[in-house]
Amino acid sequence: MTNDSSGPFLQAATICERVLQEQDGAISVVRMIDRIFFMSDSEGRPLRPEQPVWFLISFRSGAARGRHTITINRENPSGLSAPVLNADLLFEGEERGANLVVQAAFQPDEEGLYWFDVLLGDVLLTRMPLRAIFQRPPTAGPAPQ
Repeated sequence: MTNDSSGPFLQAATICERVLQEQDGAISVVRMIDRIFFMSDSEGRPLRPEQPVWFLISFRSGAARGRHTITINRENPSGLSAPVLNADLLFEGEERGANLVVQAAFQPDEEGLYWFDVLLGDVLLTRMPLRAIFQRPPTAGPAPQ
C-alpha cells in the first residue's frame, strides 16, 4: 500500500455476532459488538471459555490491483500480541470490493480490553476493540422462612 491515497481503501472493519452474505455478494452485519460477557466460576475462570465472533474487513480497490495480504493480530489486556489470521485478498481495481469475512472463536485468557489490529501488508489500517467481562453467577441466599 502506498501513501499517495491510491488504494486500496478500508470501507469497514467490525466485530459482530453474524455476517450474512447473499448470493449477489451483498453483505449484512448483525449486531456489531465491542464487549462479550462470560459467566465465571468462583475463582473467576470463564465457565464457557470461548464465544464465536465474526470479523468483517471490507475494502474498495481504487488503483490497487492484484493480491495483498491482510493480517489480524490480537493484543490482550496485558499487552501481549499474537497473530489471529493471515489471508490474501484479490483487488480488481476501481470500485470493485474485496471482503474478508471470518468466523473465529474468541477465547479470552484474562478479563479486559482486547485489540484486534488490521494490517495490509505491514501497514496498520485500524484497530477493533473487544472487551471480555467475566461475571460470577448470582448466589442464592438463605431461603425465606
